[in-house]
Amino acid sequence: MSGTVDRGVTSAPVRGLTVLYDAECGLCTHLREWLVRQPQLVPLELVPAGSAEARSRFPGVDPAGTLEEVTVIGDSGQVYRGAAAWVVVLWALREHRPLAHRLSTPAGALLARGAVLAAAKYRGAQWSRQRVGTWGGPGTYRRADGWTYVPEQGWVYDPPSCADGTCPTG
Repeated sequence: MSGTVDRGVTSAPVRGLTVLYDAECGLCTHLREWLVRQPQLVPLELVPAGSAEARSRFPGVDPAGTLEEVTVIGDSGQVYRGAAAWVVVLWALREHRPLAHRLSTPAGALLARGAVLAAAKYRGAQWSRQRVGTWGGPGTYRRADGWTYVPEQGWVYDPPSCADGTCPTG
């Protein structure tokens, strides 16, 4: 399956998967919440991509790349990216394993790739939208600036407290 990195592991069973997801992306966090509610045949651990935990646990995996493209790491060192990552995640879910098998066929792989490209386009559109920044400048919606994604409402702004004297002036 394209998107899988060969780490020299020829027949190791997968007993667990770590999904690296973009914790600053509304779509990604929504999917993370959906995944944790699904019955799992193979345990999924969800770790923010690019985080200190992800960097320390997977030093050979490019942190910037994990923020650009969904990355899943198997407990024996297997690395899956893009469409292959989503197929292996679906394979880990009890109710979606049959779909994963269909998506692993040549025709299904085209569909999986299309779905991943559509999600990437949506993410890109969300991140490229400019806003008037918290203190008057342009930027993106960031949780650190006081933005929270609420699925029913979209991005909601709750300004950070200036009680500690660290608010920018501008």
